Amino acid sequence: MRPPNFIVILADDLGYGDLGCDGGTVIRTPNLDRMAAQGVRLTDFYASANVCTPSRAGLLTGQYAIRNGLAHEVIQPADTTGLPVDALTIPKALGEGYVSALIGKWHLGHAAPHWPPMVYGFDRFYGLPYSHDMKLLALFDNATSPMTESKADFAKLTEWFFGQATAFVEQNRETPFFVLLALTAPHIPLRPNPDDLTGSPGGAYGEVVEEIDLNVGRLLDRLKALGLDEDTMVVFTSDNGPWFEGSSGPFRDRKGGGAWDGGFRVPFIARQPGTLPAGAVSSALSSNLDLLPTLLAMAGRAPVGDRELDGRDISGVLTAGAASPHEEIVLFDNAHVAAVRTARWKYVARSYYRTHDVPLDRYPLLFDMDVDPGENYSVALNFPEAAVEMRARLEAARARYEPLAKAFPPHVAPASAADHPD
Repeated sequence: MRPPNFIVILADDLGYGDLGCDGGTVIRTPNLDRMAAQGVRLTDFYASANVCTPSRAGLLTGQYAIRNGLAHEVIQPADTTGLPVDALTIPKALGEGYVSALIGKWHLGHAAPHWPPMVYGFDRFYGLPYSHDMKLLALFDNATSPMTESKADFAKLTEWFFGQATAFVEQNRETPFFVLLALTAPHIPLRPNPDDLTGSPGGAYGEVVEEIDLNVGRLLDRLKALGLDEDTMVVFTSDNGPWFEGSSGPFRDRKGGGAWDGGFRVPFIARQPGTLPAGAVSSALSSNLDLLPTLLAMAGRAPVGDRELDGRDISGVLTAGAASPHEEIVLFDNAHVAAVRTARWKYVARSYYRTHDVPLDRYPLLFDMDVDPGENYSVALNFPEAAVEMRARLEAARARYEPLAKAFPPHVAPASAADHPD
């Protein structure tokens, strides 16, 4: 039996509440809803950061970005930093026998030695070096040598990225493959594709999300036509919560918003008929850090033994509804531990007010996530023992992770950086 194929579709700034299967009521996502009905949906799945670069670093390496020097803000066009070249990424870990493609947005370093993405194990790259709201921007393609550059047409990026991913699948259908399809939508600027307009009630944001949904449906149909439906696990998620538009559902705040779930809690759907149960829903704690160890397990590869991972193998959660292997999830705001989440509790220690990054060490914020997933009412007074225990978890996480930032030089925003984070 051949090892499975993997396609991870990573939306950019898509909110938890933007999908119908997660409770969204404005934007129409019938294909993603169908994907959830045919697969597994995780309700308590966290991005490993509340902004782009550190979240993507976590997804690819199974390690919090602080271990790799990318916890602070996001990479800007004038930066020369990037993911360490010795980082173990998903394509490197899958190793020989798999062909891998990165289609879409990279944003983990665009200057040597951190560029191009083939340094990190990808055989195919078609996409952008960083966010499509950053200058100077070019579309890169390694289909020929040397790699070519061309102008990006924002309105056509989603169409082009899905087209390239589908072509890669068709060309490698006889070989196990891994595709990271890292979309630029629905990150601003919002430029709906004139060839795929749906008349979304969600405006321009809704249009680009509904275009994603249309293309997910087309990709799933193509996998079936190629006879790869049961051989391919397709994952759909987002790099962080929504920014200026979009819905974080019942959760508090948005992208970049301190420790609150609205910046971290993202959609997660996994589908592989015959391997994953249809219509399963799990509240097991999980994270995009879990993708690397989980894909290795499902590919029959040995667990990583030469470095410490923060992610865990959740193949049991996906295939059999097992309990989460996580006792806790640590949430970072830049290089600060901002919160700790367990199955029931969440302890918050950082937020923002106007221009201030506010440490909340003197103000115990304990939330019962079973009762109050919106994090509106601290129950530290009601459950003092839980507050003490969660505070201890927070301090332990600070002691474990925050010193790791000292191994990397402090980030200094370049003078030509964009005026806003990605």
